[in-house]
Amino acid sequence: MLVYNIALVMMGVAILGVAWLPSLLEKYPLSYPILFIGLGMAAYSLPLGLPPADPFAHPKLVTHLSELCVIVALTGTGLKIDRPFSFGTWRTPIRLVLVLMVLTIAGITVAGITLVGLALPSAVLLAACLAPTDPVLAGDVQVGDPGEGREDNVRFALTGEAGLNDGLAFPFVYLALALLPAAESLSARLIEWAWMDLIYRIGAGVLLGWLSGLLLSYLIFNLPKTLSIKPSAYGFVALAVTLTSYGITELVHGYGFLAVFVAAVTLRGRERKHEYHKQMHAFTDQMERLLIVVILILFGGAIIDGLLAPLTWSGMLIGLLLVLVLRPLGAY
Repeated sequence: MLVYNIALVMMGVAILGVAWLPSLLEKYPLSYPILFIGLGMAAYSLPLGLPPADPFAHPKLVTHLSELCVIVALTGTGLKIDRPFSFGTWRTPIRLVLVLMVLTIAGITVAGITLVGLALPSAVLLAACLAPTDPVLAGDVQVGDPGEGREDNVRFALTGEAGLNDGLAFPFVYLALALLPAAESLSARLIEWAWMDLIYRIGAGVLLGWLSGLLLSYLIFNLPKTLSIKPSAYGFVALAVTLTSYGITELVHGYGFLAVFVAAVTLRGRERKHEYHKQMHAFTDQMERLLIVVILILFGGAIIDGLLAPLTWSGMLIGLLLVLVLRPLGAY
């Protein structure tokens, strides 16, 4: 009971910090997530008897918690983009995903093979995991709330890319699996990867995300007023958009992350000035912050418990190469 109460107090203080820290740190080159990692490290350094934070001890829980945090963040990301979708207006984020991310994956793959001595499948898998930018922790450099007007080209490009690249990095994860030795020939595995993991899964994600967004926008904006949704329930609609589009797409083996973002962008395209968008985004933003606080504190605790102990100097070099060389060079 004592440990439980200590954990509650720690989470309460952390959640209170979420409300204040973004505004307090607005003028400083410091991101609030690093403070929560530090809080987790500090808490797990004390003899409080907190349960182990090792993610490998609870892989399914960690996977689904991280998954939920990302899809909620993707919904919020899609809802706050004011710019209507077209290949012309979205050409910059699309180029960042289709060109820069692919170049980054190629660069990390080469670095993994040459610097760490990884096999090709392992190097591709590492690159596919590291290349996408993070929609959860990159909120400070993204566009503002819906209708706020803080949407210059740089912020829009970063926001659009953050929404697209989580789903579009998955084909490279499956490419790594296809490169593993198997009974089938390499050419047969690559053909199956091309039509299933590249074409079908992306197509299913885009199509089902678009259809989910259209259906939910119809239910919100086109039903008679006697059946309309009350403003107090808009947040639940945001959660419905997230869970239904993700779940349906994953059921048919499409890319659910991509579907969630497409559904949110599609929904944002209807009744663009409606107050509904602001309230939905506010709800997803609060949910995202709550989830990320839990994850970051546990991550800090996992570091204290030895999560990074296997990290080598060559592994650190790959991380620095990604942040300081590959991404800036690819953007240039």
